[in-house]
Amino acid sequence: MTRPTVLVLGARGRLGGAAVQAFAAAGWQVLAQARRAGPLPAGATAVDLPLADTAALAGRAAGAQAVVYAVNPPYTRWDRELLPLARAGMDVAQRLGALFMLPGNVYNFGAAMPALLREDTPQRPTTVKGRQRCELEAEMRSRAAAGQLRSVVIRAGDFYGGGSGNWFDQAIVKDIARGKLVYPGPLDRVHAWAYLPDLARSFAAVAARAAWHEAPAFEVLHFAGHSCTGAELLAGIEGAAAELGLRPARGWRHGDMPWGLVRAVGIVHPMWRELARMSYLWRVPHALDGQAMAQAVGTLPATPVAQALKAALCDLGLAAPAAAAPRLAL
Repeated sequence: MTRPTVLVLGARGRLGGAAVQAFAAAGWQVLAQARRAGPLPAGATAVDLPLADTAALAGRAAGAQAVVYAVNPPYTRWDRELLPLARAGMDVAQRLGALFMLPGNVYNFGAAMPALLREDTPQRPTTVKGRQRCELEAEMRSRAAAGQLRSVVIRAGDFYGGGSGNWFDQAIVKDIARGKLVYPGPLDRVHAWAYLPDLARSFAAVAARAAWHEAPAFEVLHFAGHSCTGAELLAGIEGAAAELGLRPARGWRHGDMPWGLVRAVGIVHPMWRELARMSYLWRVPHALDGQAMAQAVGTLPATPVAQALKAALCDLGLAAPAAAAPRLAL
């Protein structure tokens, strides 16, 4: 049987890199599109064409059954780039007749979201970014209804693992070498997290199901990931750090996010302004219900949170990779 092919757009990003690894490990032929080259696993080939050249990309990826859209413009450029870039990705998938796979987030539900988010939970965004995400998903649904595109949204919580670039590394463990952990919200609120290797494995499983079985033209599936309170996360990080030899001699110190200062600085600093607008995510408890995902592709192996935290710290260069417990095979 010929190996199926996937095109990963934005393959040098955190999710893109994890997707390349997961699909290659699952036996797919992987076409890794990125602006700059980087090391790739066996079974993956670099594609150096720009996303804007949709015709050339589709030509290079002829025969691909799935397109993973792992492109994410900087927060401060969403207004002008989020939808145009996503439309280019949809256009590529549409030309290929391939499944378009979007990593979704919880922005769609707004500050009044319930504690457990299901695929049919009403979407009532309360921020510009939430409305933009809803608009993006609405276009996917519209193209599917018109018979133009098959697509799926795999919704997940905040990423961690696989390197730097998110709340986990840029705020929570930023000062771990000095024995300090910072949590952005109240410690008793549940927050949804997605360990990237596990999330990428779910993308490969959903793509395999769509390649060989009948699937809806448009679908939303929730990735449960790890849901924990701030206190549970900090305790888990402290335990993982201790096993890696990172326990501070004078004990741990905890800090919180100075949201008042962030809002004030945001008047002149665009990134801080955008972060402040999304601060409700740390005050409003939320978790993702993964039952529909399990029904669609079966129960996938999940990395225990303690093991995932150790691996995430190693990915940041805080300890030697060999110090982490063995990861689940992708």
